[in-house]
Amino acid sequence: MCGVCGCGEAGHDHEDHHGHAHGPEHGHVHRRGQEGGPGDGRANAQLPVFAHAPGLSVHRMVQVERDLLAQNDRYAEDNRRSFAEQGIFALNLMSSPGSGKTTLLVRTIGTLREKGPVAVIEGDQQTDRDAQRIRATGVPVQQINTGRGCHLDAHRVAHACARMEVATGSTLFVENVGNLVCPAGFDLGEARRVVVLSVTEGEDKPLKYPDMFRIADVMVLNKVDLLPYVDFDVEACRAHARAINPHLSVLMVSATRGDGMDAWFSWLAAERAKWARQPAPVAEMAGR
Repeated sequence: MCGVCGCGEAGHDHEDHHGHAHGPEHGHVHRRGQEGGPGDGRANAQLPVFAHAPGLSVHRMVQVERDLLAQNDRYAEDNRRSFAEQGIFALNLMSSPGSGKTTLLVRTIGTLREKGPVAVIEGDQQTDRDAQRIRATGVPVQQINTGRGCHLDAHRVAHACARMEVATGSTLFVENVGNLVCPAGFDLGEARRVVVLSVTEGEDKPLKYPDMFRIADVMVLNKVDLLPYVDFDVEACRAHARAINPHLSVLMVSATRGDGMDAWFSWLAAERAKWARQPAPVAEMAGR
């Protein structure tokens, strides 16, 4: 087991038996994202890497990881093509544990379901507690438990969609496993990526976890109702995030109280409209 990100080793069965394996040597490497574009930290990233497999050559570890990511990217392209054909607007929600993703989703569903079908995939290592909260809203939800795995992958997402038969024209939210590291490196076939950061976590998170903020389309700064009670510099956080990703949209919300939700809904509507207008959404998104 990797002591950095928590990924399970090869041979551990997760739901659907589609967790990402680490090859026969159980090698697991983490690449240091390079500055440049939104694909940094993903399959096109290069050395240096952080290795956690004593006795396995760096060359072999790099090859194992590249093979794994290439396979995931093929599944992601299949997902993206399928979503485009069915008019499914998919969003990947990522954050550290406890940022308020599920609370944000519950409040979001209450409004969006009046405008069209909504579906949710819930990712957690264990339990279906979040899926139960989503199910209570009346929308289709599929739980994925990753066991020792620290992120969702495209293959799991495809199987989850097949099991719940996502309706044509749906908005599909994929709530990833709480983790600011590995989910940034795995394309799920989504149209947009959302990183949720709460004001209880510290304004330096974009600097500490740059890959996550580099690949995101929007940062939802949650729990702003707690700002009077915590030491958090909103402008510093915004500056840190945009130093990593100058094109990052930043929204301030309180998912529990409802502050800023209109701006969040406006962002969702605008991004869905832009996605729908793309003449070739599969080809365009493939280069993200």
